[in-house]
Amino acid sequence: MKKNNLKYIAFIFIYIPLMSCNKDVKDFTYINFEFQFSETQERLNNDGEPSIIPLGNAAITPVIHGMGVNYIELSHDEFTPYKEGQIVYKGHETMEGGSLSIDFDSCVVKGAGDPFYKFNVNKLAPGTYNYVRVSVAYQNYDIQFNALNIPVVGDLLNQTGTIASFIGSRTYIRNLVVKNLSTDIYADKEQGFWAFETGFTSPYDSYNAIYTGQAPEGATTVVNPISATSPIPPGSCVVTGKFTQPLVITGAESDNSNQQDLYISLSFSISQSFEWVDLNANGEWDIDVSNPDETELVADMGVRGLIPAWEWR
Repeated sequence: MKKNNLKYIAFIFIYIPLMSCNKDVKDFTYINFEFQFSETQERLNNDGEPSIIPLGNAAITPVIHGMGVNYIELSHDEFTPYKEGQIVYKGHETMEGGSLSIDFDSCVVKGAGDPFYKFNVNKLAPGTYNYVRVSVAYQNYDIQFNALNIPVVGDLLNQTGTIASFIGSRTYIRNLVVKNLSTDIYADKEQGFWAFETGFTSPYDSYNAIYTGQAPEGATTVVNPISATSPIPPGSCVVTGKFTQPLVITGAESDNSNQQDLYISLSFSISQSFEWVDLNANGEWDIDVSNPDETELVADMGVRGLIPAWEWR
């Protein structure tokens, strides 16, 4: 009986300090980032102005499966220089390919509405933030295409395939899985590299393959509506967008135990964002299976604008 009492007393003494420590435990408030992809958002050029498709080119709106980013910065105003705002996210980089590059294997790829990153709001300096800058590294999406000159088969029109689109400044890629197939790269790839997997169904599925290519240097659209006062380096993919309403951080967000988390939605315009040189003016992307050099050249895969918004949830 005495032993049981001793155990009970010991339990009380252990439990009381634990309860005291729990008074100091803080329920932090987090900022969560998520993607949205809009077909109806305006199609913009590098300076944030409405953009038309150049003569001789064609473009379509892809069906996005996922996106990965490498950098997020919150800026106070249009005069804040690039990298002098609050840098809240920086992805992994590597020298494995010989140059400093985005490490694709470490890139977090998420679809629409799936939070991909969160951090403690207390790490964000109090102030008013009007702009978000996001370095888009990767997109994975479906597009329609025509496959020409397939051996034995001939042409297959109005097919669906999947693009792995690399629009970050430079990316080191190892083994790349586009959808169902994979290919070894093990090299640095510059902005505008792409890998395309055909999606033929039976009885033509044995002809499925991955084709790769490279958009011209400097051709990727990188929207920056404040380029006149806060430019970004050439060759980057740091897309800039203005909050629908300013984000005000007081520094006291975590003081209220009932405070909800803050969600920042990054809505990217994908309106006709896959663009190519339309050699035969049919408005459809034609790939030549037997003669890859005859495939219509990809001109631009950049997103066409960014509208960030926030809400407490």
